[in-house]
Amino acid sequence: MFEICLENVRRNMPLIHNITNYVTVNDVANVLLACGASPIMSDDKEEVEEITSICKGLNINIGTLNHRTIPSMLLAGKKANELSHPVVLDPVGAGASSLRTETALRLIREIRFDVIRGNISEIKSLALGRGSTKGVDADMADAVTEENLSRGIDFVKGFALDTGCIIAVTGKIDLVTDGKTCYVIRNGRQEMGKVTGTGCQLSGMTAAYVAANPENKLAAAAAAVSAMGLAGEIAWTHMEKSEGNAAYRNRIIDAIYHMDGKTLAEGARYEVR
Repeated sequence: MFEICLENVRRNMPLIHNITNYVTVNDVANVLLACGASPIMSDDKEEVEEITSICKGLNINIGTLNHRTIPSMLLAGKKANELSHPVVLDPVGAGASSLRTETALRLIREIRFDVIRGNISEIKSLALGRGSTKGVDADMADAVTEENLSRGIDFVKGFALDTGCIIAVTGKIDLVTDGKTCYVIRNGRQEMGKVTGTGCQLSGMTAAYVAANPENKLAAAAAAVSAMGLAGEIAWTHMEKSEGNAAYRNRIIDAIYHMDGKTLAEGARYEVR
């Protein structure tokens, strides 16, 4: 199934509108091109509805949130809903400040999201309406581990049912669920946490995968998560001794560029719970 999701992205080449943060905007654009999709970056309220109208999916990322772009996010999200285009929310840093948490919760109230993708601390902050997330890093006390995996699955399934959308929690162990079925994914490397933007890239990819696979959004979201983790694994095998996180970032994008359905099918490590 994952290989079909990947192949559909390359076949359909969906155009994805991104309202994303300026720290990683270039990387998001490049990873969308690498996976076979096309990116548009637009965050001015005077054009976001028009831009969204010509795209196949929308990715909203609150990483560098400001009062200028909040109205743009709402306008674009509502237009995408009107057109039945899939919408992904990346609630970067939710729980770190009142503005981030309250804005993310407002977006969830006013926009119908197909997927919400974040780390476990961000997702818990949204589920509880508050939090103490440090930047964009998951609190170690919140981390999904083999020991608390069943509780983590139950929690994420519950939040998916409450919101009516797919929840994708990424970390050492990734969980992707629609509230009934949960993909437990074990791809990736811890070194990916040293590269700013892998999560932002994944949210853009998720929008592309869901847009290209409208009949199976859950599997599409899980395929995107697995593909990013697998790209991190493949990229690491090509690292030279003298290279660091800058080279690793590029090699991850290259791995996405070269990934095909067979590679993903053979390299994806997951179970369904």
